[in-house]
Amino acid sequence: MTSTVQAPQSGARTAPPEHLGHVIFIAAAAAMGGFLFGYDSSVINGAVEAIRDRYDIGSAALAQVIAIALVGCALGAATAGRIADRIGRIRCMQTAAVLFSISAVGSALPFSLWDLAFWRVVGGFAIGMASVIGPAYIAEVAPPAYRGRLGSFQQAAIVVGIAISQLVNWGLLNAAGGDQRGHLMGLEVWQVMLGVMVVPAVLYGLLSFAIPESPRFLLSVGKRERAREILAEVEGEGVDLDTRVAEIEHAMKSEHKSTFKGLLGGGFFFKPIVWIGIGLSVFQQFVGINVAFYYSSTLWQSVGINPSDSFFYSFTTSIINIVGTVIAMIFVDRIGRKPLAVIGSVGMVIGLALEAWAFSYHLVDGKLPSTQGWVALIAAHVFVLFFALSWGVVVWVMLGEMFPNKIRAAALGVAASAQWIANWAITASFPSLSDWNLSATYVIYAVFAALSVPFVLKFVKETKGKALEEMG
Repeated sequence: MTSTVQAPQSGARTAPPEHLGHVIFIAAAAAMGGFLFGYDSSVINGAVEAIRDRYDIGSAALAQVIAIALVGCALGAATAGRIADRIGRIRCMQTAAVLFSISAVGSALPFSLWDLAFWRVVGGFAIGMASVIGPAYIAEVAPPAYRGRLGSFQQAAIVVGIAISQLVNWGLLNAAGGDQRGHLMGLEVWQVMLGVMVVPAVLYGLLSFAIPESPRFLLSVGKRERAREILAEVEGEGVDLDTRVAEIEHAMKSEHKSTFKGLLGGGFFFKPIVWIGIGLSVFQQFVGINVAFYYSSTLWQSVGINPSDSFFYSFTTSIINIVGTVIAMIFVDRIGRKPLAVIGSVGMVIGLALEAWAFSYHLVDGKLPSTQGWVALIAAHVFVLFFALSWGVVVWVMLGEMFPNKIRAAALGVAASAQWIANWAITASFPSLSDWNLSATYVIYAVFAALSVPFVLKFVKETKGKALEEMG
């Protein structure tokens, strides 16, 4: 029997918060996990060639050491939803901060290659947790009218983390005289690069003590008055708070604990909405975006650019990433998620196709011909720009809001796990694929970018301006 009782209406959907600065601080603090996510994901870029030289390994083994962190990411993402439902969003953040810190120290002081790989798995688990808990927490705390912009803080923090890690790597490399195995503070410079992450990890942990628990989690454990207080903080007294609490409780009444079993159904194992989330995650990675952040220094060196310049180009790419993300933050709540995704896909196809064309030319004296070299550099920046202003932000915003309340945490965990598995596939395969045919590798990425257009147009529903309780 279907209930005909309508959910109460509090006016929260369009009401601006009274203390927007406070709401922004909460979202920014939660997104600090995204900063660590970006920093840890990209910092390895500066250590790739040094690790290859230090341990005398080939492309296949090197790829596994780089990519193994993503196994930890998938595990962290798969379990974070359940952990957050059990101990709360804030405790989950604090757990991730501790694991980040331990991983940074361990990675900076490895005894062997496999020891380094283990610490990368630990750090990966923390990244996976952060990738789930950040957007989920922000979506639950943010006022509906501002949820898209605040949700994009996660991606903004990721791209800032990427840029800062590239800048720090470049500065440390120059301090060591341009030698990736030079010494600083008694360690090889690549070890210092990996160890510096302990600073933002500790900051993330401290910030987690300064922000409130999610009202939805508090209501789920019976702390109704505290949930009401936090809603007053983030949505303002102008909203009917009792009715707002009742809205959320009404949406939760028919819900059960978010479990994997709740995702099943629809004829193809998962429910259709879960497959759409998985599809968004896979397409986001199969365009090859993380090649630009894990391997860009190695890529540019392979076509004749010296290490210092290659690190600098990695940094400029990160700045373009930030610019694109700011553009997305401006437009995600104005023109919607779907239009941004389609625009970005078209731009990525163009950038990737131009890179494939440039890399199809033979090296002359160890370098690309001048014209092709410049086209490759410009096209790489175009690709990153269009990714950042679209899929980089849109996917994280939509994964935080597209699922029905009763399956949100578990579905987000599955979708984020799929994202990390896809990330692993791209990261682990790139060195071998590039050794085989660099141009064809970029053709493959361009094909996935092109396929993402009909996927979005046919399967993805717009979520702009809807309350979380309306999803599903």
